[in-house]
Amino acid sequence: MRIVLLALAVAAGLTGADIPRTGAAKPAVKAPAKAAPRTDADIEGDIRRRFAKSKIGEDGFTVKVRGGVAILEGKTKVIQRKGVATRLARLGGARRVDNQIQIDEAARAAAAARLERGRGRGDGHGQERRRVQPVPRR
Repeated sequence: MRIVLLALAVAAGLTGADIPRTGAAKPAVKAPAKAAPRTDADIEGDIRRRFAKSKIGEDGFTVKVRGGVAILEGKTKVIQRKGVATRLARLGGARRVDNQIQIDEAARAAAAARLERGRGRGDGHGQERRRVQPVPRR
């Protein structure tokens, strides 16, 4: 009888059939409870708190949330702060972000000059790039 059961188990395993197991059944997994939808005022307050904790709080950006969409306005001299503001707004709960933050023209020009200087360097240390000769195959 054992041989027959063993043969059936092997055959079922090869065909991919699911063999019922004896023993304790797994407890049912409960679905997580859905959180109550957040209001625009809650999202706006969360975004403002995140801005206040960050360095971008120095720029005094204005935040408005309507229908889960955050509208960011203001002016900055640091280019990266525009992207940081978008990320913080998303983390604050905004479904979408309309980033209308303006970057100062002097900061934009300085960044363009740094980029052009970096392109002029061949290896990143002020030396021209050397062309590598291909190795001949044998």
